[in-house]
Amino acid sequence: MEDRHLRCSRRKFLAQAAALTLAGGMPQGTPAVEAENVQSFRARPPKPSLDGRKPIAVVCTVYRPLSHAYHIAGRFIDGYTRGGRFHVPKHFVRSMYVDQTPDNDLSRAVGRESGVRVSRSIAEALTDGGKKLAVEGVLLIGEHGNYPSNDKRQILYPRYEMMEQIISVFRETGQSVPVFNDKHLSYDWSKAKRMVGWAEELHVPFMAGSSLPVTWRRPELELPLQCPIEHGLVAAYGGIEVYGFHALETLQVMLERRHGEETGVQAVTCFTGNDVWKAGDAGLWSWDLLEAALGRSETVNPGDIRRNVGSMSVGSMSRTPVTAFLVEYRDGVRGTILLLNGHIQDFCFAAKLKGEAKPASCMFHLPPPPGAKFFDCLVANIEKLLETRRPPYPVERTLLTSGVLDAAMESHYRRGTRIETPHLSFCYSPPADSGFCRGNVSAPV
Repeated sequence: MEDRHLRCSRRKFLAQAAALTLAGGMPQGTPAVEAENVQSFRARPPKPSLDGRKPIAVVCTVYRPLSHAYHIAGRFIDGYTRGGRFHVPKHFVRSMYVDQTPDNDLSRAVGRESGVRVSRSIAEALTDGGKKLAVEGVLLIGEHGNYPSNDKRQILYPRYEMMEQIISVFRETGQSVPVFNDKHLSYDWSKAKRMVGWAEELHVPFMAGSSLPVTWRRPELELPLQCPIEHGLVAAYGGIEVYGFHALETLQVMLERRHGEETGVQAVTCFTGNDVWKAGDAGLWSWDLLEAALGRSETVNPGDIRRNVGSMSVGSMSRTPVTAFLVEYRDGVRGTILLLNGHIQDFCFAAKLKGEAKPASCMFHLPPPPGAKFFDCLVANIEKLLETRRPPYPVERTLLTSGVLDAAMESHYRRGTRIETPHLSFCYSPPADSGFCRGNVSAPV
């Protein structure tokens, strides 16, 4: 989601919130709660108690309305819905470092209203200015904000630099706590690898990624481990880097369950425009799998996909040509990403399974803002990390997708050159349960 489409002044946002409060949206003096059996929380949520909860720090680029930090950290601050009940995480946000404060910044207001310390540095956020860690977990949310892009159109979010400062504090204190990194690790493969290396060196429980692998699926498709997958395809939408990563995570969470252990990626190619359709006609990706994936879409546009894609702006997505990532896995399995702005606006998956005539397929359901309830699913998994000090899924998945995305952007920069990726040859094992949300999104009273 692009920042420029969410510009509103902080004064206007807070004024609207105040109007809702005065109109009965949240009564003054709402009591704090500890239990999850609260009846009126959709319109008048109580203020969660801090009793018995453990402190965490948030390190983020911005904290403004509908940013990733707003959605992720906000659920630890305000509580959120799980299983139709008001849920209060066992951890609370004690401190926050915010790198940029645009006009619609909310961090100072949240600090005053919820008792969150807004720190002047990452070190201060983690230690309260002392010589020991003052928190039991860190959320690194380097998404959104006004940051430059390089020649390859990669946004230079400072996730690596923020992680470097977090690791420096761990070294100085001789302590470490679980860290969650939102989305891909870095725009640069070498930096992404170093981030994982630091965590391994200091035995930091490290988890990364976005909400796509854990959001609701329609139908609830969980491919069995050792599944005989031959080719997987994701039909999606959005910008080439920001949403390309989401699509790659969608692909990887399914294809990592294929027969044999994950062994990595051999090469990546990025095509755009008519070259994408030519590649499909040449058999480099499957029209049949695209048809199966589109069969799960709830937004598919009538008409010829070759005419629809790139012909219109939809929502915040500008008119952009069709884009394809062709991912060649080392074991011969193929993966395809198609970004189809103007034809669909959801994420759909299909796979050819050996011996099966009909593809396996599903949609990854993303309830839209303002609530963006897919963050419920992500935060539930972050809670597992913080409570058990064990990532519920391997950070190597995000490391691999970060590397594939970097290679795809290099291929795009070099006008469709096939990029060999010997550095993406490594193994990991997926969890038996990939941790996605089951059941209904809503929970009627």
